[in-house]
Amino acid sequence: MPREKGRKVVASNKKARHDYAILDTYEAGMALTGTEVKSLRAGRASLVDAFAQERDGELFLHAMHIPEYTQGTWTNHEPRRTRKLLLNRGEIDKLVGKTREGGLTIVPLQVYFSDGWAKVEIALAKGKKSYDKRQDLAKRDADREIARVSGRRGKGMDD
Repeated sequence: MPREKGRKVVASNKKARHDYAILDTYEAGMALTGTEVKSLRAGRASLVDAFAQERDGELFLHAMHIPEYTQGTWTNHEPRRTRKLLLNRGEIDKLVGKTREGGLTIVPLQVYFSDGWAKVEIALAKGKKSYDKRQDLAKRDADREIARVSGRRGKGMDD
């Protein structure tokens, strides 16, 4: 049976891009059980409130919710268990060093399948203040208004 190709997104964390300023992104594998993979293939996962943390020189993903597999038996997994992230030693050391400097955290942005392997896109992020969030919303609204007006002008529908 041929391996699947490309990238199939299972879950994304849109709130993370709103609450944090993304500084750098990394792709990490995850240590999963069989029923977790089957549940992910069914498109069931949630990254709300999920975060990564260092313990004993390794990174772990906390609070990610993968619901139990419906056809699973007694071998089913715990939905919110801590999952180990699979990264190179250099990447782990860089991420841990930056978070220890202060003010930075590691948040997951997406869970997806890349050529059949379950991956998570994690980001080194800095928390935004409420006024930063308001500025981003205002800028996005202004950009949307400019695009709308220029689109109407291009079609010859001047106001």
